[in-house]
Amino acid sequence: MKLSELKFELPDELIAQHPTEKRDQSRLMVLDRKAETIEKKVFSDIVDYLKKDDCLVINETRVFPARLKATKDKTDAQVEIFLLRELEDRLWEVLVKPARKVRVGNRLSITKDVYCDVIDNTVSGGRVVRFVYEGNFFDIVEKVGQSPLPPYIKRDPDDLDKERYQTVYAKVRGAVAAPTAGLHFTNKILEKISKKGVKIAPVVLHLGLGSFRPVIVEDLGRHKMDSEYYEITAESANIINDSIKKRGDVFAVGTSSVRVLESVVTTEGFVKPLKGWTDKFIYPPYDFKVVDHMITNFHLPCSTLIMLASAFAGRDFLFRAYAEAVNEKWRFFSYGDVMLIL
Repeated sequence: MKLSELKFELPDELIAQHPTEKRDQSRLMVLDRKAETIEKKVFSDIVDYLKKDDCLVINETRVFPARLKATKDKTDAQVEIFLLRELEDRLWEVLVKPARKVRVGNRLSITKDVYCDVIDNTVSGGRVVRFVYEGNFFDIVEKVGQSPLPPYIKRDPDDLDKERYQTVYAKVRGAVAAPTAGLHFTNKILEKISKKGVKIAPVVLHLGLGSFRPVIVEDLGRHKMDSEYYEITAESANIINDSIKKRGDVFAVGTSSVRVLESVVTTEGFVKPLKGWTDKFIYPPYDFKVVDHMITNFHLPCSTLIMLASAFAGRDFLFRAYAEAVNEKWRFFSYGDVMLIL
């Protein structure tokens, strides 16, 4: 498939800038791939689509406040540091803005006692910095950092984002982007799902900025995904495999959960416990080996996320649904509405 086949017109006003008042009151579009039908629901109706022996796979990654405000020594220029990933103790790959002001050798001060030295440039236009601080780095970041809202949300983070740009089941700190399909779930909905005899299997994939990095090659086979850290425990693998053996369906919450499952599938069609780094890039055509149904938000044109959704739903069917969503002014991306693909 070519990049140009995944373009569509998306008015800026449809990119949600704020979350809905209640998590589970986003609109839900249900796509039945076999019948090629489209239904319009509310997210709280999701419970109706799961049954006993099914399995719901969720991504338990926790977003940390990765945006830091800093001052460049000597010039006092204001700089933003966006933490991407820790390379080793105190050594981080980051993005800086404005990049033209930050060079190797510069010192950037976050507080009186916390600063970093720029020691290298990265291939992707970022920087490698070495932090100097006392105590626990993540505790410091939790105090001084801001929520890492994606670049298409054109406002500063506020206190509400600390709660709402995080799933209710977020546990394992390490992501700089939220697994947004999971933002719609409430504890009450998860309880209702469990009471139906549905098992919930947590996995982890720490989303990085690769989710937002634009694809610039027409031939999708030439695009390279950023590597992201993932984990699936033996307990979760057993839950998923037991559901498969009982002929239950596997529901994956979000493209990140799909990528984990498709990264650890065996030749027999089961999953194995594993942890490491994955650069799994899923685009049409693709034969999904574990996932039966997917819950996913409405994505931006030409993003790797819409490529995965197109591979799962079928490009033409998905784009018919997207056309309806645009025409009916549904909300797109992180704080937007949601889709269930059966």
